[in-house]
Amino acid sequence: MNLPLGPLMIDLAGPQLSDLERERLCHPLVGGLILFSRNYESPQQLAHLTTAVHALRTPALPIGIDHEGGRVQRCRTGFTRLPAMRRLGELWDQDRQAALLAARRVAYVLAAELRACGVDLSFTPVLDLDWGRSSVIGDRSFHSDPAAVVELAGALIEGLHRAGMIACGKHFPGHGWVEADSHVALPIDERRLDDMTPDLEPYRHLGLDAVMPAHVIYRQVDHRPAGFSPIWIRLLRDELGFDGVIFSDDLSMAGASVAGGIVERCTAACNAGCDLLLVCNSPDAVGELLANWQPRLDPLRAQRVQRLLPSTPALDWAGLQQDSAYLAGVAEATQLST
Repeated sequence: MNLPLGPLMIDLAGPQLSDLERERLCHPLVGGLILFSRNYESPQQLAHLTTAVHALRTPALPIGIDHEGGRVQRCRTGFTRLPAMRRLGELWDQDRQAALLAARRVAYVLAAELRACGVDLSFTPVLDLDWGRSSVIGDRSFHSDPAAVVELAGALIEGLHRAGMIACGKHFPGHGWVEADSHVALPIDERRLDDMTPDLEPYRHLGLDAVMPAHVIYRQVDHRPAGFSPIWIRLLRDELGFDGVIFSDDLSMAGASVAGGIVERCTAACNAGCDLLLVCNSPDAVGELLANWQPRLDPLRAQRVQRLLPSTPALDWAGLQQDSAYLAGVAEATQLST
């Protein structure tokens, strides 16, 4: 089926496709699939699932996953255990060059294993500074020093790119200062824009392919969360010069409730300038959107989303075992995770 990629990224209930899910993934409003732990059993099962999804449409639907390392790693059995990014920051404090090498190696393993199973992208790196305030970010952050975050994330991006995977920075403009968890609440950051200069440094200096705004209200800048805010999206596009894909964070999260029901949330995120809208863990909401939402489909946004798809072939699982860079990365990740 030849069909431009739409503005919705949806999920699946389990490790295999149902008939309803096949139908929904072929809907013109859908432009991507996000996977969770419930969709994973083994590398072989995952490869079978992604092959089936990619075969549904042309261009293929980009398949993404939250696979950062540490406590956020959706695929575990059969995959290399990846360290939390704070471990790279701790190494950076001891030996900067060793930390940068480790970041490249770990990222290569992260991306190469996912790509061997047909997953196109991971929502990584986390660019939030560790202000010591946010438990939901915590050890997902590289460091409290923006210079360290820029260097370590830059090295990680090199490793992702080497394996043919794009990099998605999150959570713009910074989730590390607020204490509330946007999965279950609506965090409010009371700082002025000038006070947020350190948080913006990674977005100013890194070559990102995609960005995910935070479900956080920065009240001194706008009354809307960043992902619903044309002010923040214009700052990202115009002042910071970002021309890649802008994802919404999950629009089923409590932090998105300020915008209303699911149709209103998607309309607000789309109007603000998000290219691809995540609707996760809510199949009824997906059904409501596919039945009732009627946005104007933008060919430019569809072209941006298509750039998420890898342009180079991936090594299969057997090929990875002969890849010296991969084997070095596995050793590095194992050492950092113990």
